[in-house]
Amino acid sequence: MPALTDHRSETRDALTRRLADEFANFTSDAVDQCVADVQACMAHLGLDPTPARVERMAREHLVGMLKSEPPSGRTQGTGVDG
Repeated sequence: MPALTDHRSETRDALTRRLADEFANFTSDAVDQCVADVQACMAHLGLDPTPARVERMAREHLVGMLKSEPPSGRTQGTGVDG
């Protein structure tokens, strides 16, 4: 089943690149770890970790991390709300 593994890896890499471009505040390694964590959690809960679901959940997690940063740690003009 190496072909299946390669396809999953390519899909995850593409998803990580899209989210890393969208969330430049995080390193690509942090975004990749977020995507991997979401996939693992979904599989653990018995949910089908489709690329669309993983992307949606990872995006929500990254937005939550941005918004949870205290105002004193935010740089002017960055973040989700500008």
